[in-house]
Amino acid sequence: MENRPVLGDDYRATGVCFPRHMIEAVFSNKTPKSESTGIQIVPASTGQSFQILNAIQATLDDTEIPEPIRQHRLLEPLIWLKHKGVHLSPNEEEKPLSKVRRLIETDLSHPWRSSEVAEHFAISEATMRRWLTKSGQGFSKILQNTRLEHGLSLLQSTDMPISEIAFDCGFKAPSHFSNSFKKRFGIKPSEIRKVEN
Repeated sequence: MENRPVLGDDYRATGVCFPRHMIEAVFSNKTPKSESTGIQIVPASTGQSFQILNAIQATLDDTEIPEPIRQHRLLEPLIWLKHKGVHLSPNEEEKPLSKVRRLIETDLSHPWRSSEVAEHFAISEATMRRWLTKSGQGFSKILQNTRLEHGLSLLQSTDMPISEIAFDCGFKAPSHFSNSFKKRFGIKPSEIRKVEN
């Protein structure tokens, strides 16, 4: 869902959490070759996000709906995401990509090297490269995406200056963070902070 600050109001974001069995029901049949990971951007038409949230809330609030129908209706947002090209993995925690991301997240400003990460998992660099091919991304891409996604979170949830966020996420220069951010998300970090009139 797209979150924007509202002038003179507190920041608010709404999240939806689906149980694993529902994600498996929609996404378990076929895994794409190059699986999307982390934050996946789905452009939505005006009001579409609110329509989806409202449909979910209406389904949860309606006590007259039999449970099998309720479960079926709650699958609709997941089917919509799949139709838009998003892939959710029901077993994300078990994947090598997730293990590497969790390690990187322990200290994003650390100058992580693939050799150091391989040593942490008690495997050779060559084995780690083969290990990560399952995710469709190399180590440097995983490192950069993990840092950028944390940067996006800090931009949306804190008042930290962008330069401080850049350093906190492990970028050596704010300009490198800004350029990488724009390439990844299609918007500059400064634009995340702009308040619409």
